[in-house]
Amino acid sequence: MTKSYQFHPTILREYDIRGIVPETLSADDIRVIGRVFGTMLGEKGGRTAAVGYDGRLSSPELEAALVEGLAASGVDVTRIGLGPTPMLYFAAETLPCDAGLMITGSHNPPYYNGLKMVVGGKPFFADDIRQLGARAKAGDYGDGDGKVEEKTVLADYVARLLADFEPGEGAPSKVAWDNGNGAAGEALKMLVQGLPGSHVLLNDDIDGTFPAHHPDPTVESNLAQLKAAVASQKCDLGVAFDGDGDRIGVIDAQGRVLWGDQLLVILAAEVLKDHPGATIIADVKASSVFFDEIERMGGQPLMWKTGHSHIKNKMAEVGAPLAGEMSAHIFFKHRYYGFDDALYVAVRLLSALNRSGDNLADVIDRLPVMMNTPELRFDCAEERKFAVIDEVRSRLRDMEGISVNEIDGVRVETEDGWWLLRASNTQAVLVARCESANAEGLERLKNQLRQQLTESGIEPPDLG
Repeated sequence: MTKSYQFHPTILREYDIRGIVPETLSADDIRVIGRVFGTMLGEKGGRTAAVGYDGRLSSPELEAALVEGLAASGVDVTRIGLGPTPMLYFAAETLPCDAGLMITGSHNPPYYNGLKMVVGGKPFFADDIRQLGARAKAGDYGDGDGKVEEKTVLADYVARLLADFEPGEGAPSKVAWDNGNGAAGEALKMLVQGLPGSHVLLNDDIDGTFPAHHPDPTVESNLAQLKAAVASQKCDLGVAFDGDGDRIGVIDAQGRVLWGDQLLVILAAEVLKDHPGATIIADVKASSVFFDEIERMGGQPLMWKTGHSHIKNKMAEVGAPLAGEMSAHIFFKHRYYGFDDALYVAVRLLSALNRSGDNLADVIDRLPVMMNTPELRFDCAEERKFAVIDEVRSRLRDMEGISVNEIDGVRVETEDGWWLLRASNTQAVLVARCESANAEGLERLKNQLRQQLTESGIEPPDLG
């Protein structure tokens, strides 16, 4: 029996493993995770894994510990080196391996790091991660002597990205790119060399301290530098990536942010031409505009749970060619592998604009305009957050004039629009959002949300 090992209680998350280095997450933790994961993989008949890492200062040490742990469980490891998370997913799809593991802190601050995992093309999350923790505590993991080799896949990955760019009759775009000093830097430099048009690169050097700004393009303040570059360089659009390159931010020539659900609508037009009537998935935070526009274009919109692992699994279940979240994880199965890849999404967006001759700003102008709150996140004790949702759900069942979607929390539809309340799977917070066609309707929706929170003893946040 191998020695029992106890992880810090905060690092085993719903969708991945994440902690503060070295306070809650260490090389020893990652080594044991490799041992347990490798044992679980072997029990499923797997024996090979690809491993990559991002640009954080702690990533090389953690990657080495992960490789050591995997090999000690009997897994043969292919080390693909430094790069974005989608490059690791690409390796897991194209190399002869059974699993892929990525050392990355994603969009979190520099002192964070963690681990994303896939097995057989499917996310390793939720119950898988809980089982991993339980087996480590029980000392239930085996021994072996796996081989370790190195293989460079960066050039092959970039070539695959470029393979789906289709030139058209439109004028080549001038694009500003903000890598945010994230792990996609080298891939981005190679990518733009193969694209038409002119390109302005910001923060393209990989630097795990993220000296320019926080690497999360879904927070609008982090796009200030990109907006300034688009304006000063007279670019047609700007594209930003998060720390590990699986989430995208897009702005038009006017500096307006194209949010995840709007981006899905634009990308879906091309997909639905090839697959009329196909299912296009968005999470419960998406605007009603998404669902209306997908229907208008002849598609079947599907609302699903928030979380990239949930979305990936639902895509596979229903055979959807395209899916995404408000958090700007966009998943292409149409012509691609089905994982979230911000560089690939950028290529497909530029391809669509180039072939149609459309300017992104004009495309945005054609979309219906709604009034909504931003995503509101507010503290709620871990032991209370799901109970609050249950209480609200129970009260809503007795109300007339509304419909309630209970897929992930409660999304309440009224004649004014909709409001959402859900519990985060990864933090001790509740998440809310409201949307209406006009200011008066939006205020009524906010009041309904405030009332429900108050009845559950929660101080309503500032809803704007």
